[in-house]
Amino acid sequence: MTSPFAEHFPALRLDFSYLDNAAGAQVPARCIDAISGYLSTGSCNVNQPYGVSVRTTELKARARAATAEFLGCQPDEVMLGTSATALSFQLARAFSRLFQPGDEVVISELEHESNASPWRDLEAQGVGVRLWRAHWPEGRLELADLRALLTPRTRLVALTAASNAVGTVPDVAGAAALARAVGAWTLVDAVHASPHLLPDVRAWGADFALMSPYKVFGPHLGCLYVRRDLLARLPADKLWFVPDDSVQKFEPGTAPHELLAGWLGSLDYVREVLGDGVPGRAGLERAFRRIVALEQPLLESTLERLLAHPRVRLYGIAEPQGRVATFCFNVPGRTPRAVAEHLARHGVGVAAGHYYSTMTAQALGLMPEGAVRVSLLHYNSARDVERLMDALNRLP
Repeated sequence: MTSPFAEHFPALRLDFSYLDNAAGAQVPARCIDAISGYLSTGSCNVNQPYGVSVRTTELKARARAATAEFLGCQPDEVMLGTSATALSFQLARAFSRLFQPGDEVVISELEHESNASPWRDLEAQGVGVRLWRAHWPEGRLELADLRALLTPRTRLVALTAASNAVGTVPDVAGAAALARAVGAWTLVDAVHASPHLLPDVRAWGADFALMSPYKVFGPHLGCLYVRRDLLARLPADKLWFVPDDSVQKFEPGTAPHELLAGWLGSLDYVREVLGDGVPGRAGLERAFRRIVALEQPLLESTLERLLAHPRVRLYGIAEPQGRVATFCFNVPGRTPRAVAEHLARHGVGVAAGHYYSTMTAQALGLMPEGAVRVSLLHYNSARDVERLMDALNRLP
């Protein structure tokens, strides 16, 4: 049985259970058609008076506005780039010119390296990096532990909205409030959370946020939110004529316009198919309520069955609250790679390794081989879970 959403996702029509969604979601036909449609009618740059350039200019503006709607901010607070990791390093370059020796950055132990390595690079200029440790093996982050780390010298708290390894959903708004109380900024990595939970940078109290459309049923892009009143204060490696308060300061070069078209197609799928055609942010909110409703039984079933499996050692929160449908586990006596290869032979795609969440893997004592990761999205089915468990039961 294929996915119940296979009519919208061509890749899901294959007889294969794709459970590596944390590495990138599959894309709907509306995304594919939008990319093809843009390239079929002419490819060019923006701000010229002929037809295809006018359409491209309008396309980029619509993509920026739609991304802002998705994040819960204004279009002039959104930068569109090649990847969240690339945008992280651009932002770190700006911070390197603002932060002084003795200033401090706090990063959580749940971070993907794209929200850790760029800030640790600041240590070379005397910025202190403090680690907000999680409580293991559950992988919980406690606000009391963060409060103890914050000082008047704290400039930035970097925090994921959901762990890409163990699925933990931290209290982002609570962390941002604590950071704000000592005069620090908060940077939220919404990459892994965003296909499960609709981002809301205002509700979070975030000063910066990162998101990747390719995790949200879209093409390979990255997006950066910067709170409007901070934009002009950030130095950037930019063309001299780009204003200091312009979002273009973090968008050097020509944008991948065909991918922006695809991202709009993906958002159209979210609103029309999952959100019942309701326009605007309200349609996205409606769609994500449905996403949560679709994912919850899959999360509960997978969690229960992995916990009960006699050969599986599961890491992370052992109840369905406070997590997304991302599961990290090992099978003692088998390497993660061997388990993943076995599952692949039985038509199940999962990840093996540390998935760039190296601090989590180190805290769990799993380096260098890491662990197996199963990650589900709304378009997965009970059949996918059955196939996963059947394949695990067949493991030699």
